[in-house]
Amino acid sequence: MAVRILVLTSSTGGGHDARASAFRRWVRKIYGWEVEVRVESMLEDSSRIARFGVAFYNFIQKHAPWLHHPYFFLVEGLSCLNRSRVTLGKRYYSEVIRNYKPHLVLSVHDCLNRGYFQEARAILGKENVRCATYCSEYSGGYGYSRNWVEPSVDLYISRTHTAKNYAVTQYKLDPEKIIVRGHFLVPRIYEEKLSAIEKHRFITERLGLRSDRKIIFLATGGTGANNHLSLLPAIKQYSETFQVLVVCGRNNEAFMKVRNWKRNNPDMRCHVEGYCNEMHLFMQVSDLVVTRGGTTTCSEALHYECPIIFNGLGGVMPQEKLTVKYFLQDESAEIISKPADLERLLMEWSRFPERFRDLKRRFRNMRFKDRPSEVIYDLVDLAHDVLPERERPALKVVGE
Repeated sequence: MAVRILVLTSSTGGGHDARASAFRRWVRKIYGWEVEVRVESMLEDSSRIARFGVAFYNFIQKHAPWLHHPYFFLVEGLSCLNRSRVTLGKRYYSEVIRNYKPHLVLSVHDCLNRGYFQEARAILGKENVRCATYCSEYSGGYGYSRNWVEPSVDLYISRTHTAKNYAVTQYKLDPEKIIVRGHFLVPRIYEEKLSAIEKHRFITERLGLRSDRKIIFLATGGTGANNHLSLLPAIKQYSETFQVLVVCGRNNEAFMKVRNWKRNNPDMRCHVEGYCNEMHLFMQVSDLVVTRGGTTTCSEALHYECPIIFNGLGGVMPQEKLTVKYFLQDESAEIISKPADLERLLMEWSRFPERFRDLKRRFRNMRFKDRPSEVIYDLVDLAHDVLPERERPALKVVGE
């Protein structure tokens, strides 16, 4: 009998789906086809109301981040609605559980824990399924959703010790159920590392930029929320020192506007991309990245030691505050709330380059060991132990 794992995710931003994809790819890399993984966008697929909520989340992320503050409190109400059962989309979720019969339900989204674990146990029997959560938050406080914590969870995986301590102290989660495993990035992040020669070639040939100027990476999540057009003029003021790499995500309107800006400013070195799968390569050749507090982009920046300027234009969403706070606590990053703030930083670093070197050193010191393969062992073993001993397959590791 094959081990079956159901992963619950939702496309509020791109980070949750990225972690679901990372889990599936790591399982395939380590166990081949010995372990089955099914990924479900449960909020969107199970309920029209939930689907609207996801779309609204992504809309205000693009256009009005400040609206996430009342939205956050609204979503927190799910902790009461889903205290012991699934309220929205119960029929669809129940059908998935009955048909797939997972040995492990893994949630990588804050709104897919409470009620979902109880429902799976009620259908399959408590002895026949295990439940786990991967919480991607960097720290605790305002923005850390209570929906992350379902006290009956069998295994709670936290990104950092800071976030773990918050779950224990604030929500009384049993510390024996929690392990800290760091980031959860796709395998290629660890495999595709550019050498110095490859970086030079990538910058000059792939991007058409100069190798003797610092690269500012204007990043965005998959939904394409950005303020690129507001920030580009500030960078242009210091084009003798800095050049820019722009990614617009799934935002074709922004892509066309930035391309038009580039045509009208030929004296500014600029490379523009839409949606791409080379973020990990862009991060390796960049000297700093301007991004919102999305956990996936920030994790890649930390992995590649690329300092962060947090984009606070329009406000910082509650969930992003946790990431921003984590990096700002040791002055290991900067945050801007208007284009003039970016211009001020670039002026300072142009005149006093040692200050940028100090920032990079502090940022590098924030780096911690992440253990993606160990997360896979933890979760697959949890699922494997559910099977009756006589039916357990002898799992073979085919790669790591």
